[in-house]
Amino acid sequence: MMYKILKNSWALFAGYAVLILAHGLQGNLLGVRAVMEDFNFLATGIMMSGYFVGYFVGANLVPNLVGKVGHIRVFAAFASLASLSILIHAIFVNPYIWTMGRFLTGLSIAGILIIVESWLNDRATNRTRGKVLSIYMVITFSGLAFGTLLLNFDSPKNYEPFILVSLLLSIALVPILLTKRKPPKFKKTSEMKIKELFKISPLASFSMFCTGMIQATLVTLGAVYATTMNFTVLEVSVFLFLITMSGAILQWPIGFFSDLFDRRWVIIICTFLASIFAFLSILALGQRPEILYLGITWQSDKLIFYALASIFAGFSFPLFSLNLAYINDFLQREKFVAAGAGLNIIFGIGGILGPALCSVVMLKLGANGFFIYMSIIHLIIGVFGIFRVTRRQQVKENPDNTFTPLPRSITPAGIALDPDTGVDLSSPEKNK
Repeated sequence: MMYKILKNSWALFAGYAVLILAHGLQGNLLGVRAVMEDFNFLATGIMMSGYFVGYFVGANLVPNLVGKVGHIRVFAAFASLASLSILIHAIFVNPYIWTMGRFLTGLSIAGILIIVESWLNDRATNRTRGKVLSIYMVITFSGLAFGTLLLNFDSPKNYEPFILVSLLLSIALVPILLTKRKPPKFKKTSEMKIKELFKISPLASFSMFCTGMIQATLVTLGAVYATTMNFTVLEVSVFLFLITMSGAILQWPIGFFSDLFDRRWVIIICTFLASIFAFLSILALGQRPEILYLGITWQSDKLIFYALASIFAGFSFPLFSLNLAYINDFLQREKFVAAGAGLNIIFGIGGILGPALCSVVMLKLGANGFFIYMSIIHLIIGVFGIFRVTRRQQVKENPDNTFTPLPRSITPAGIALDPDTGVDLSSPEKNK
């Protein structure tokens, strides 16, 4: 069955794999280059937030656009726009222009992901949806992780890495445009209002907002932090690779425990542990946060730092999927996708605010402000979680809902691939 899935959708998977590889390189490349160009933390944070503003706009714009001109044209247009955007960064090294470039990139990536996931939705059947989602997950996390290693292709000071991103984005077009299969009919997904989501689960909604603040910051300013701490380009890429892979791998065991125990306590424990390991990551580099006068001096050790930062990411990244799973505990399966769409909006709002806010903290406290920010936001989630435990009894087990590992970038069309949603993906054409 797996072979049949790959055979039927190889062009889509191949194009997406190349695209996500470029995406894994692009944001981190800009972070490293921003430090080399002496952009201040605030300018860099605002620039990185531009991506999520564009993503937010794109997520709302693209469904109507696809309905008018079709999947292939929109995919080609946005892939070309993303390819152009990175070249603008290479030519005009200016934080204001880069902010606009990141906006265009976010707009493009949102459009591409919506198209890819709706296409996969159309290709999947009720029997194959789980396997399709698994392949998509592996490609997403692998592409993002190995994309960071491409930082070593050439110095971020040169044009070559930017050209490489543009080249990869252009190559991603080829298998999609050459496919003989007809594009799917686009179905716009309904979404729950933010007010309704907060009413259903204050914890899941608040935690998802904070998760957006955390994960958007981690994937955009992580390279900025490491470069500011005098990591070599190789060391920066290793750091980013490890946190990405750790965040992906630990989703499964954490999700397993969340299906066995009260999901609120899994969220609380994960956030507290992430907060602790974020703080320990500072100490591992022999640094002492300016706001904490503990008189502790540790020998700098990057290997210990890699380990601690990886553990931190391993507890932090699953929060996106945990929040989705927790709110679904209160819902019937026909509302799962709408709730996921609404939580995606909340996550996006947090993603817009996160990098800018963290950059202010880093501007005041120095590079250590990055992990101080991470530690505090995780701590806030945990404290709020304990408060909610005292206000609400444990929800009764929902037989329709189990934890499903999902990438933070997934759209409602991708969420529909989760077998738990109960969305009918069958059609006579698919089953031929």
